[in-house]
Amino acid sequence: MKVNLSPGITQEEFLRRYERKKRLITFYRIIILIALFVLWEAATRLGLIDSFIFSSPVRIVNAFISLIPGGVIFKHIGITLFETFISFLLVLALGVLIAVILWWNDSISNVIEPYLIALNSLPKSALAPILIVWLGNNMKTIVVCAIMLAVFGTIINLYTDFRTTDPDKILLVRTLGGSKMDILLKVVLPQNFPALISSMKVNIGLCLVGVIIGEFLAANSGLGYLIIYGSQVFKLDWVMMSIVILCIMATVLYSIVNFFEKKYEAKL
Repeated sequence: MKVNLSPGITQEEFLRRYERKKRLITFYRIIILIALFVLWEAATRLGLIDSFIFSSPVRIVNAFISLIPGGVIFKHIGITLFETFISFLLVLALGVLIAVILWWNDSISNVIEPYLIALNSLPKSALAPILIVWLGNNMKTIVVCAIMLAVFGTIINLYTDFRTTDPDKILLVRTLGGSKMDILLKVVLPQNFPALISSMKVNIGLCLVGVIIGEFLAANSGLGYLIIYGSQVFKLDWVMMSIVILCIMATVLYSIVNFFEKKYEAKL
């Protein structure tokens, strides 16, 4: 970790202050979260909000416990996680591959770029019913829906980053007799790896959103299905429980990608 020391402060003192600040931030985050849940529960018990419509932390916990027998809730969570990971990996692979192809060949990029911009601007939820007709009411539709939500923006952003790679480094490789493949492997990809990590941090959330949209329309399991089913049969505790679980999942998935980003930065 690179640190900028203020005058008169040793590195050990700086690190102690840094760790103290991190612990303080974590403490405040936990306190705010606990306060929100306490206020939510208190508001329902005092009748300030309708517990049937807005549920409450205690009702959510009870709903979760009621779905534990038989592993029902874990099945729904596992399916949503699996679909998210599959779509995330495919978005990553397709995004990098197509961005490299566009960078490699200017003619292809000039032809394809307007279509990518148009597809990225298109509301993906409008295509979901068509995907159901094309692919059926199954997991393929859900994964494709998630991919479409994230892949076009990934391609455009990575391609833009590839094009803005330091021209002096590219010129140096060419001067030393390097091929275009050498430029790609030794300059373009390494220099834009932080941009790829940033894209992954965004895409993991987008893929989760895409999966939930797909499950709304084409699933008989998963948290998205649980939300729709709960709203249809007025089991709103299930709906709020699923939303809370999704918030936790999104935070954990983001933290995993952020962990790998910090590991990469520590090696620099």
